[in-house]
Amino acid sequence: MQWIDHVEMYTSKRPPVEKRLFRSEVVERVIEETVTLLKNEKLKWMFANCFPNTLDTTVFYESEPEDDTFVVTGDIPAMWLRDSSAQVWPYLMYANEDERLRKMIRGVILRQFRLVLLDPYANAFYRDLSGKGEWQNDRTPMRGGIHERKWEIDSLCYVVRLAYHYWKVTGDDSVFTAEWMQVVESILTVFKDQQRKENRGNYSFLRVTDRQYDTLSNDGYGNPVRANGLIASSFRPSDDATVYPFLIPSNFFAVTSLRQMEEILLKVNKNKAMARACNVLYMEVGEALKKHAIHKHPTYGKIYAFEVDGYGNQLCMDDANIPSLLALPYICDVKPSDRIYQNTRKYLLSLDNPYFFKGKYAEGIGGPHIGMDMVWPMSIIIRAMTSENDEEIKLCVAMLLATDANTGFMHESFHKDQPEKFTRSWFAWQNSLFGELVLKIIRDGKLHLLNEL
Repeated sequence: MQWIDHVEMYTSKRPPVEKRLFRSEVVERVIEETVTLLKNEKLKWMFANCFPNTLDTTVFYESEPEDDTFVVTGDIPAMWLRDSSAQVWPYLMYANEDERLRKMIRGVILRQFRLVLLDPYANAFYRDLSGKGEWQNDRTPMRGGIHERKWEIDSLCYVVRLAYHYWKVTGDDSVFTAEWMQVVESILTVFKDQQRKENRGNYSFLRVTDRQYDTLSNDGYGNPVRANGLIASSFRPSDDATVYPFLIPSNFFAVTSLRQMEEILLKVNKNKAMARACNVLYMEVGEALKKHAIHKHPTYGKIYAFEVDGYGNQLCMDDANIPSLLALPYICDVKPSDRIYQNTRKYLLSLDNPYFFKGKYAEGIGGPHIGMDMVWPMSIIIRAMTSENDEEIKLCVAMLLATDANTGFMHESFHKDQPEKFTRSWFAWQNSLFGELVLKIIRDGKLHLLNEL
């Protein structure tokens, strides 16, 4: 790419062409076209490094005998259902312009289906399905191919999200085979099991660790819940244990996913019975959210709680990982104008949120996964993506440019006062998300915000 290879101040951080794992002509064209629109040299450099990072470094695609794509997270050689979906997500809009790109994304979907059927409670897997790793001693049913078996609602939702939107974008319904029907049945079974209406459900997890959030209390079942229609999630999208297992953002995500499943089942599979099962479940979860997800805050009024337990206990905070409360309009069927969401947003972006940190270089949301004063760029990106205020959007991009520690990439987290103190130098999801943000701002007709930086 001519621009990035010859700019004086910023040298490309992409791997040499011959070492890039996957190449898409349309993605290369988008990079070239985008940097010509941008005036800020550092923004050009960071976009050109970040947007293709997933393709350059994490995608292992094979076309025979069937499309099959394994996607590592970056510096961890395992495939998370959540991360792999999110990593390839920004490329989906270009799938109709590049057949090989489309087939690669199709391969991600088909690989995810197989992984769900291997174990719907697991969150991360190895490429070699006989492989075993560092968490094999966890006290939960582990089998070959599973990297980690933390039950997280969003893992299954992300699988549905990618498959549904792939179909919507490309019109290709070839992924919705008999194997897909087994995935649907598995998701419905797990969701219903984790409503915990009759007992504690079929999942438990214990780990020998010095991290409180890496294991579950009460013999591996977590804190107790009173059944109310919501679905229990033992762990959050951060892979941290929930305090109260009814995790509100993930239940919103489940409602959205069940609606998408219903549409696929009706229009593609012509299976009214299973579509009806999805409908009944999302109606139940949706009603439970109306009754149990809202907290009456003394300052902000009605806001969404982060976690509840059905006994009346509610945890108010947010975690940067998506789905989060801040990200509800980005990934769920919640409108940015929703009054309760707007109240929630004001709370989340204030020091009343225990995991909102404000420092010399940036302000944003973190979480207990890394700890105090560590802001996740993901929260800043999502703040911009869900904002209807131009000055706020510009502020968010400016903070992202100021906190990369001059590496040219996003990181998992950084210290609010010391951006050079960061975690995970190679975390592809954050890089993909940053590229997505830049492209969204331009698509929304707000290029001038980027060029005012």
